[in-house]
Amino acid sequence: MGRTYFVEEAIGQYLSDLSTKFKPYVTGLLIGQCSSQRDYVIRAVRTPPKEEQKEGNTSPSKLESIDEEWITAHASQVSRMLPGGLLVLGVFIIATPELSKDSQNALRKIIFSIEKSLTKRRLWKPAEEEVSDRAALQVCSATKKIVCRTYDVQDPKSSAKPADWKYQSALSASWLSLDCTVNVNIHIPLLATSPNHDLEKNTRNGLNRWSKQIEDSVFLINGQAKDDDTELLEGQKLRGNTQYSTQISDVKVLTQLSQGSSHRSTATVQVCSGSINLKGAVKCRAYVHNNKPKVKEAVQALKRDIINTLNDRCEILFEDLIINEGPHKKNFERVYHVLPQRLFVPFAGSSVMLSDYKFGDEAAGEIQERFVEMLDQSVQAEDIHIAEELNTVDICPVTENTDDTQQKQLTKATLLLKLQQNIGVVIAAAVAVFASIFSFNYFSD
Repeated sequence: MGRTYFVEEAIGQYLSDLSTKFKPYVTGLLIGQCSSQRDYVIRAVRTPPKEEQKEGNTSPSKLESIDEEWITAHASQVSRMLPGGLLVLGVFIIATPELSKDSQNALRKIIFSIEKSLTKRRLWKPAEEEVSDRAALQVCSATKKIVCRTYDVQDPKSSAKPADWKYQSALSASWLSLDCTVNVNIHIPLLATSPNHDLEKNTRNGLNRWSKQIEDSVFLINGQAKDDDTELLEGQKLRGNTQYSTQISDVKVLTQLSQGSSHRSTATVQVCSGSINLKGAVKCRAYVHNNKPKVKEAVQALKRDIINTLNDRCEILFEDLIINEGPHKKNFERVYHVLPQRLFVPFAGSSVMLSDYKFGDEAAGEIQERFVEMLDQSVQAEDIHIAEELNTVDICPVTENTDDTQQKQLTKATLLLKLQQNIGVVIAAAVAVFASIFSFNYFSD
């Protein structure tokens, strides 16, 4: 038996509108939540047009011309804007009847390309019981016929399985929100033997160790420690009778100082030439649908938001440094950066809020443009909710010259970034976004 996708009713109208505006085909992402019992689709987002396509709403006439790299880059940027619990759970294509025959093969390639890209960036591993099916939705622009299939992204040889696509009104109206503020104090030593003092690699290794601490932490929901298999809403009632309401749970994260005798390790002394320090506090949020969610599902969604938001911020910082400082700059002086803040924005007809990051001097108009480009959504300036206070980043790199190897690595990274910058104002802005509220310090002897 195939999976069933419960879909926000407004998505049907959105797809119908796209079918009349874009010929001969248009692609996009499906955003929602997977669970062992049900899958929910709360948003569909078309792929941003390239510069040459913005004048007229047309696409190349053949599916072979679908830019897989372009769609994958869009999915990577959108994933940074999703709070915990939400993910890119599929792709769609709306095509004319003559192109429909080959649409499914194109969707399959895109699904696996997106999954490969997103997996590389993750600091967490999927649970054994986790749903690994992703949706491939095909819509005929002439007949409006819908065909939904799934592919198991954990199996490269996976074949298509049929799936049900069911529209449901007010699906996005009632979700459960878990909020927490996590204090971060990560010290990452740079070994004297570390080649070229690779800041990005060392930072990622340090975050990888920290993410395991988050995975092992104790989460108190509204002041209580609950069993994993307990229903999240056990003994509670949903507050309010408004059309769009959210049950908010306050969560405290208790990081274990000791992981028990089974995790003991022998202390070692290592010669270090510098260090990286991440310190401050990050605002985290996760959503789960209110169809009898378990504590385990809710905590897992929040853990991933905590890990993702810090990892994304560090990735964007290094991308920003490459773009602004250049790959060939050998000596960095100590500088201070004003870090962007995390913000949340609601979308119409839903109690769920999407996420983004804002530079201190970035105008609301730039954020609004980014949401239109990346999520095809108009945002009012008054609906932009800043979640974190402004902070700075302090970087004091080593003064030793980098060798040719690192320069080549940075040059390659720059070229890749410039490929992604074709997405327009959005990618350029998103790439330059390093998140907020903690400080990044780099010291050397």
